[in-house]
Amino acid sequence: MSNNWRISSFNGALLAAYFIPVWTIIAFSIMVSPIHGLYDRPSVSIAFYASDYLHLGKMATVRLAWLLALARITVVAFFTVFLAMAAFSPLRKSSSGADEALAVALCLGNVLSFASMMMASKVGEVEAMRMHASELLMLLGTAIVMLFETSPKRAVEAPVVEASAPASELSLQQP
Repeated sequence: MSNNWRISSFNGALLAAYFIPVWTIIAFSIMVSPIHGLYDRPSVSIAFYASDYLHLGKMATVRLAWLLALARITVVAFFTVFLAMAAFSPLRKSSSGADEALAVALCLGNVLSFASMMMASKVGEVEAMRMHASELLMLLGTAIVMLFETSPKRAVEAPVVEASAPASELSLQQP
């Protein structure tokens, strides 16, 4: 493994290893059966909030479920793009495209997890709230590391001073 991996890139790869399979399974269960998938543990807080506070009908609930599945698949897609760009050394060294894909995935994932956590606390789903809070903390931790991590500085070579130049020209304190 090369030595130019940053902490945020490594942490993002670990997050992607969790979020890609888990959120893909959740999204596909919603796509196969929108109502049943919406009332599973990962999305039950959104379903209860929609039925208790928004008073959505059947078709509106199905549309909400599909929108939730689309949001989760979008986060998964950005994590996948991040992994693909981080895996190839020339792309990782030349540009910060992998960091941008990770930032978008973190932003969308944070919004989705925070909204789900708030809905779970509003409807009283303690286990769902714990799950969404732990996902939110994982995403926020990586975002904070990414925010404060500086890019590695390249060593700057000192300019070569000509030996034939007089000493008076090299002085920084000239009258």
